[in-house]
Amino acid sequence: MDEIIVKKVASKKELDDFIHVVDIIYQNCPQYVPDFESDVKDIFDSRKNSGLEFSNVQPFVAYRGDKAVGRIVGIVNHRANEKWKTHNVRFSMIEFLDDLAISRALLNSVEEWGRSYGMDSIQGPLGITDFDKEGMLIEDFDMLGSIITIYNPEYYPRHMEALGFKKETDWVQIRVNVPKEVPVRYARVAQYAKEQVGLRVLTLTDKDITKRQYGRKIFKLLNEAYSPLFGFSEISGQQIDEFVGKYLQLIDKQLMPVVINDKGELVGATVTMGSLARATQKAKGKLLPFGWFHLLKALKWKHEDTVEMLLIGVRPDYQGLGVNAMFFNHLIPIYNKYGFKWAETGPQLEDNFKELSQWKVLNPEYIKRRRCYIKTIQ
Repeated sequence: MDEIIVKKVASKKELDDFIHVVDIIYQNCPQYVPDFESDVKDIFDSRKNSGLEFSNVQPFVAYRGDKAVGRIVGIVNHRANEKWKTHNVRFSMIEFLDDLAISRALLNSVEEWGRSYGMDSIQGPLGITDFDKEGMLIEDFDMLGSIITIYNPEYYPRHMEALGFKKETDWVQIRVNVPKEVPVRYARVAQYAKEQVGLRVLTLTDKDITKRQYGRKIFKLLNEAYSPLFGFSEISGQQIDEFVGKYLQLIDKQLMPVVINDKGELVGATVTMGSLARATQKAKGKLLPFGWFHLLKALKWKHEDTVEMLLIGVRPDYQGLGVNAMFFNHLIPIYNKYGFKWAETGPQLEDNFKELSQWKVLNPEYIKRRRCYIKTIQ
């Protein structure tokens, strides 16, 4: 067998190999949902990813002979390391054929690269921010992936353990049947929050998102709400503008209500959207020439049967005052109107008991456990 050679991505061909190595790994895999090629390229473009202002990022491709057989990205997020008093290099977007020589070579390359920046531990999969894909799937490999989460083959965790990586933390996702009626408990708490706390639900418009600055307000709120969570580093104003421009304006505003108090201040935000998993599979990672049509169809005309609850954030001083119940009370009738049968959250930290407890009323199923691994750099 030829030796495994890992190269830093430094040319168009190597970037193409980085993007398309997944075509080999996931051929005939019905659960895999590809990234859009344009999104992958944007990660490494400082004009489109302001996270590069405070992070060093280096993509690598592994070759056997002239054939690409794996990839990985190394990330040193200086802002996160400063906040958490760590010296971690992150790995992200790791993909490899089932050969320990490939996974070892990829991870060793990131370790060596991280060492050059003075890092003493390697952790991942993690992106630059908490809004990037994170956590290696360690169970439920037979379930359909999504556009916001990592899907990987079942052999990936085995490689991590064989290479000496240990669990740092896990995330789980929650899947529930969308009830036909709002549960009594949610309705009661929502009524209390409205009458006694002075809260109300607001459905935004495109003008609210941009001209009235609600897009920026939402992400500033998420910065505040998510600050104590594992690995989180605050996103900058420029990053917020990128997220707002790229994502929020595309989402059906009926599916992303906010909660304001009697002073008109934003105290809660949620971003949900109909699943685009099947549409993205049909697009095969390309918006052109016809990929955009599959997405538009799923967004506007023919919804898939699952709604993805991407983000929920509540201002710390309003947590426990019924904001989440107001969201459920408002959204459940809309989900039924749209024909959604299932609701699925994004990854939730396994020890975030306050967040996980809110789902008990809906008899939740805990699925798709994901893991962040860590290892000391030798």
